[in-house]
Amino acid sequence: MAGLIKKTTGLVGLAVAQNPHDEPDVGKLEQKINCGQIEEVIAQAEYELALSRKMAEWKPWEPLVEEPPANQWKWPI
Repeated sequence: MAGLIKKTTGLVGLAVAQNPHDEPDVGKLEQKINCGQIEEVIAQAEYELALSRKMAEWKPWEPLVEEPPANQWKWPI
């Protein structure tokens, strides 16, 4: 697979990164991302991946099994 050049991300409006792994300076990378230390960014990505797997298991987009009680979603009570 070496030598292949990625031509598209397959996502509208998202261009292919020219050098996706070309930032040896962690400080610069943290400034570019602007979301804290790189370890925090990695931890957040792992949490989001875990949540997406749980959401796929829970299937919140499907209808409820039974109707919710009246005013369950009303706030303040």
